[in-house]
Amino acid sequence: MAVITLSIILTSIVVAASITWAVKLLNWVWFRPRKLEKILRQQGLNGNPYRPFLGDLGDMIKFMKAEQPKTIELFDDILPHIFAYYHQIVTKYGENSFIWFGPWPRLNVSDPELIKEILSKPDIFHKPLPETAKILIGGMLLLEGDKWSKHRKIVTPAFHLEKLKANVLQKMNLKTKVTLACFFNEANF
Repeated sequence: MAVITLSIILTSIVVAASITWAVKLLNWVWFRPRKLEKILRQQGLNGNPYRPFLGDLGDMIKFMKAEQPKTIELFDDILPHIFAYYHQIVTKYGENSFIWFGPWPRLNVSDPELIKEILSKPDIFHKPLPETAKILIGGMLLLEGDKWSKHRKIVTPAFHLEKLKANVLQKMNLKTKVTLACFFNEANF
């Protein structure tokens, strides 16, 4: 009797956990991205419709592989070659559009007023970096809030305009002289 009751309880727990996991997976893969797509379209942004799991990553890889073997001339427009997929999306859907990185949308914003608003509200618009990037990259680039303010106060004096003028101009002058000397020596003028 106790064994049957125990097996029923364990089976119920396994079924409940499986159903919970399936609902969370379905929400992550389908419902949440579709809801976000609807909200983005209501706000006037356009982009490719959501595709489960990979989103636009497959198309992005195809565009990159197609553009890599192509050679470009010195005066060609470099943007379609380097950022082929982004260029295609911006051409197709406009300057303010979105693409899908798996189940997450990424906004392409080029309106200066929108960019200013986004950058002035760091508590609302967070830096979209995964945990692995935080481990691998680190530094001030990934800091936010009070930590960023503290580090910026420490670093700012090193980039004071007068210090930069003195150090950078001297080094640029020296490097330019060395480069020109190498150029003229190799060209045999």
